[in-house]
This record gives sequence, C-alpha cells and structure tokens, in this order.
Amino acid sequence: MKILITGGAGFIGSHLAHLHLQKGDRVHVVDDLSTGRRANIALHLGLSRFTFSEADIVTWDGLNDAARAADRIYHLAAVVGVRRTLEDPVRVVKTNIAGTERVMRAIEKSGRRPEVLVASSSEAYGFNPRPMFSESDDLLLHSRDHLRWCYAVSKLTDEFIAYSYAEKFGFKLTVARLFNTIGPRQVEHYGMVVPNFVKQAVTGRPITVYADGSQTRSFADVRDTVRALDLLAGSPLAPGETVNVGADQEISILDLARLVRERADSQSEIVFIPYREAYGEDFEDITHRRPCLDKLFELTSFQHRWTLTATIDDLITRARAELGLLETKELHPG
Repeated sequence: MKILITGGAGFIGSHLAHLHLQKGDRVHVVDDLSTGRRANIALHLGLSRFTFSEADIVTWDGLNDAARAADRIYHLAAVVGVRRTLEDPVRVVKTNIAGTERVMRAIEKSGRRPEVLVASSSEAYGFNPRPMFSESDDLLLHSRDHLRWCYAVSKLTDEFIAYSYAEKFGFKLTVARLFNTIGPRQVEHYGMVVPNFVKQAVTGRPITVYADGSQTRSFADVRDTVRALDLLAGSPLAPGETVNVGADQEISILDLARLVRERADSQSEIVFIPYREAYGEDFEDITHRRPCLDKLFELTSFQHRWTLTATIDDLITRARAELGLLETKELHPG
C-alpha cells in the first residue's frame, strides 16, 4: 500500500510512518519541519520505500502528484499547542484550514478515491459538561478568550471541509478526534505537559503545574494512537464517522506531576504557575477531558497496550539516556 502522511515528521506522524514501514508499505512524508523534526524520521531516510518532502502543505507543488499516487492519506499537518496558538493565530488559520482545503482539493483532482483520515482534536468539545465526551455531544465554546479557541475552531472547520469534499466527490473519509497523546519524540516546547514534567523530574528542577492542577486529562501512548488510526483508516465501517481516539483513564495534572516524580524517584518540588505567567495572559481552561471510546471499539478491533505508568517509565528512561544520566544500550525506536 502507498501511504501519504502530511505532518509526517512530527510526533504522531513519525510514529505512523514507522508503523506502516514495519508493515511493508511505501510511505511518503511531507513536513515543513516547523514543529516536526528530521531526527524523528532519520532512521527511514535511506529506505527505498520511504520518501520525504520538506515543504509547507499550503504551498507544496508536489501535493497533487503525491495524492494521485496514494492508496491512503493521513492528514496530520497542523499548528498545535496552546502556546503556539496564542503566539501566532494567523499561522494556525493558514496551516490548519487552508492546508486541509488544499489536501481535499488534491484528492478530488487526483481522480482516485483513496482511504482518507483527517486528524481533528478533543479541543473541539470545548466546555462539554459531560464526564465523558461522546462524538454525538454538542460542542460548547465560550465567547471569551477568542484566540484561545482559534485551534479548536480551526480543527472543527477542517472536519466540515473534509466532510464536504468527501460527500460531494465520494471518497472514504474518517475523522479522528485525538485526545492527549504522549510518548517518545514528543518535545516539551509549546506547553506539552508530560515531556515537561519528565525532564523537570529527572533533572531535579521544580515541576511546574499550571493553575491549581485540578484540571484532568486522559493520556494515550502514541504507539497505541497510531495503531488505532491505522485500524480506523482501513475499517469498512469507519468512512463518514467522527471517532474519538485516546485513552479513557482520567488523571488530574497535579496527580500526574506526583506520579512522574514518584516514578523518577525525584526530589523535585511541585510549584504552581498562574496561566498569566505561563502564557502571558489569563484564559479559561477546560476542566476535564475524557473520551468515550465505544465507537472506536465498535468500528475496529483496537485494544490498548500501554498504561500511563508504563509510558511514563519509558519516557523517564529515554530522558535519562538522552541527558547522559545513565548508561544504556540504544533504545528501540518506538
């Protein structure tokens, strides 16, 4: 199978590329390396079944040819992270919305009907009051902090753009709303909480919790996430569906900090940082985020393999190796 992954040198995209190469597929990755990293795909660059194009999805002149050659397309290219959204909302709009429309237009022009999976986000649920977020729930965004929700609105717009093209031109489309994904290759930049906590804990620096840490999240290992995406993209039952992808075990950010500190056997102090100090402005954060995964289980054979504790232990070991804090053999490229 020929696979095209936009944003394929990023955290999730590079793991997805690795998965498909392991399966024997041909993989074409496009990434402008604004947040993706060449190091994430370095092991694959010499493979005959792997092609890398360093380009912006909004302007890449090879997009039509790449879409025409693909049997399956994963559209992951996006500006991500609360900090980046607040710093450059114009880039969020340009990349997330214009990029998605351009990918859909390339699929339509290709004359082929590949399997298409578009990555959306749990941010789309906004201030959903339910304890678990279901794909059929209403979406609720508050009118204040309008730039804070630029990312959420862009991902919702992506969903509508993709469904509009799929409906009109008849290709197989699935939308995956991704919940907090963690694992190897995720960097601490732009406010990613778990790599921040891990690096702080293993170096003995204070672990910085935003606000009071009572906000809860559900963390899924990226190696589980990409298996779920592969199963969804290939499921005959999934086209036309919006599906939550993540883990449904919830933990508060404060308890997460304590767990990381415990697993790292760290003496780091936990300190609390107001949102204004962290992001340069106050905003209203989402209090909880837990997915209902019934649809994912109904449409695929997916089962989780990684627990939160196992992922954190793996990340601590990798962080210590990268920082030269322990002697270790080369870690398997998970």
